[in-house]
Amino acid sequence: MTDKLTVSVLGTGIMGAAMARNLVRAGHTVRAWNRSRDKAEPLAADGAHIAGTPAEAVEGADVVLTMLFDGAAALDVMRQAASALRPGTAWVQSTTAGIEAIGELADFARDKGLIFYDAPVLGTRQPAEAGQLLVLAAGPSDGRDAVTPVFDAVGSRTVWTGEDGAAGSATRLKLVANSWVLAATNATGEVLALAKALDVDPQSFFDAIEGGPLDMGYLRAKAGLILDEKLSPAAFAVATAAKDARLIVEAGERHGVRLDVAAASAERFARAAAQGHADEDMAAAYFASFDEKGGA
Repeated sequence: MTDKLTVSVLGTGIMGAAMARNLVRAGHTVRAWNRSRDKAEPLAADGAHIAGTPAEAVEGADVVLTMLFDGAAALDVMRQAASALRPGTAWVQSTTAGIEAIGELADFARDKGLIFYDAPVLGTRQPAEAGQLLVLAAGPSDGRDAVTPVFDAVGSRTVWTGEDGAAGSATRLKLVANSWVLAATNATGEVLALAKALDVDPQSFFDAIEGGPLDMGYLRAKAGLILDEKLSPAAFAVATAAKDARLIVEAGERHGVRLDVAAASAERFARAAAQGHADEDMAAAYFASFDEKGGA
């Protein structure tokens, strides 16, 4: 198979749009679709073909890449595309869908004769735009030549976790990684909220931990978004973080593990979303520490 592919990108939100642009820049033919067409239209200026339906988008595709909100959305969109899917087409499923949903998606792929790759990514808007995502992937080695050019276009590195995408090994690793990211995000918001309540200059906190094992670039980056009021555009939205936190809690429950911090994270993200911050960067969970949106 040639290294230049026809790739269908279903879902052009924060991550999907950036991935589509990098695929075009790598020389691939990109056919993009999004439920809200206005989010896909800007990709036309980059050279992508904007499709009116999922079926139109996957017509003649070598690889179908899904980057949607959750597993239910991915399954719904692929069902809409079913009439145009060719048996033998590689399906790169990059939606953070959760363990249970991966099984349902893999069943759909099997029924349609698709080669299924469980392939979530680690990273937010900036690494996505730079083509520097970390791709976590599981799927058959004898079909990887078809998807490696896609992974190379959107990511800096690919970590293979298994031969069977249906087993969800890549998704399980993604949930473990996200549990840390979401906990660190909420800890950042809480430390700033407590500093505000106790009339402590946040810089005093940063000075106290500077250069030590508790100092983190991620902490400083997320804190900066809050302190500088630069929560839009989101690198990773509150609503999406709330969904991922729920998936993490559900995964723990199914495997007999109580995840108190993840459960609290899910509640904080949901509360921030209800306060009007759903589309802002997930650092906006900071506001969940206050009764009103104006608590900052």
